Amino acid sequence: METIHIYHTNDLHSHFEHWPRISKLLHERADSHRKAGEEVLLFDIGDHVDRWHPYTEGTMGKGNTDLLNETGYTAVTIGNNEGITLPFQGLDTLYCKKNFDVLVANLYKKDRSRPEWAEPYKIYTTHAGTRVAAIGLTANFSLFYKLLGWNLSNPLEELRKHLPVLKEKADVIVLLSHLGIYEDEHIAAECPEIDVILGGHTHHILPEGSEVNGTLLAAAGKYGQYAGHVTIKFENNRVIHKEALLYPIAELSREPWEEAESKALYEKGKSLLQKKAAQVELLTADYFEDSDLPQLLCEALREWSGAECAFLNAGLILGPLEGTVTKFDLLSVCPHPINPCTVILEGTELREILRMTLDESLHHLEVKGMGFRGKVMGKFVYDQIDLILDQRDFLINGERIEPARKYKVAIPDMYTFGKIFPEIVRSDTKYYYMPEFLRDVLEWKLTKL
Repeated sequence: METIHIYHTNDLHSHFEHWPRISKLLHERADSHRKAGEEVLLFDIGDHVDRWHPYTEGTMGKGNTDLLNETGYTAVTIGNNEGITLPFQGLDTLYCKKNFDVLVANLYKKDRSRPEWAEPYKIYTTHAGTRVAAIGLTANFSLFYKLLGWNLSNPLEELRKHLPVLKEKADVIVLLSHLGIYEDEHIAAECPEIDVILGGHTHHILPEGSEVNGTLLAAAGKYGQYAGHVTIKFENNRVIHKEALLYPIAELSREPWEEAESKALYEKGKSLLQKKAAQVELLTADYFEDSDLPQLLCEALREWSGAECAFLNAGLILGPLEGTVTKFDLLSVCPHPINPCTVILEGTELREILRMTLDESLHHLEVKGMGFRGKVMGKFVYDQIDLILDQRDFLINGERIEPARKYKVAIPDMYTFGKIFPEIVRSDTKYYYMPEFLRDVLEWKLTKL
């Protein structure tokens, strides 16, 4: 009988407060298993990178690669944060100093060649001769990859293409899936030849795993709250037992050395971002009252995108700016990996959406996901949009909204996801500006003041 230990993490999102303990745990357990003559594989399932953190921003994610190297990872796949929040060159050089494999079967360059740093799958052979195949897939945000210069294929089609080869070449098949729990369950139902699916993307927690059609699903939540451990027992060329468990990292008290290590990463990133971006007088910021910076960002968004009008929520700005503004200051007040976007809306749609922005319950809504890294939505601010208060109607560039006319409106791309503005989500005339973030547009405006 042979025992294979697989440790896995996912969706750290650069929350390094738990990383020192995770790294120490993985080091210690891997050493212990190897001394006992047992096999160990370490996998990360993507979104280790998140540009809200100064260490990630200051190193353009390469610092995350260093951390994965130091911990001794076997292989990783990419998540959407690696894939579509970094410019083309950023992703193409992210792993230039990696000591691990990058497995992502559905990522190609424009010419349909694979990037030099990635492989669709890898087969690892244990000392006993067992062949473990690991294949990686990332979420199908093909439009955004295309805008950045990549070509992303359908992950399920890519998987089906490789499975016959893996069945022939390997004794165990492990999928590194940054696709989400629902896709993982679908794949398990359709592809029973896969022994284990290590999941991510939807931040789901499976304390003891979940079995679907004989396939073991495992996942470890988000932000380093857990580290996952899958054990596979193998005998006479077949898997005889599989089990999964999670180590609750976030529930353990932090040691002083952990806090010092995570703080050191923050300070290193901060020092890398001490580059002057602009010089300004005091620019105020407030979630619920009129203030300078949200209004300035709204104006910048319209001007930069060439739209007729713009609106956004004040909660996108987390604090004021004054004096010498650095790259770190911009990151601090606008940390979101949110891109500028324009959408074409008919007058009736635009009026209805703008009326929704007046709802105070929306202003106080706590938002998670969609790239938002703030607290609450905040009140909405407008550029080239005026409210006729007694009629709950609006003027666009001083004129009443024409119901059938189409308007080009600048917005943060977060409005094109989720359930806040269904009319925007349904629109098929959206354009995303990439790789620029809102803070890049804000910097562009500040330099013109």
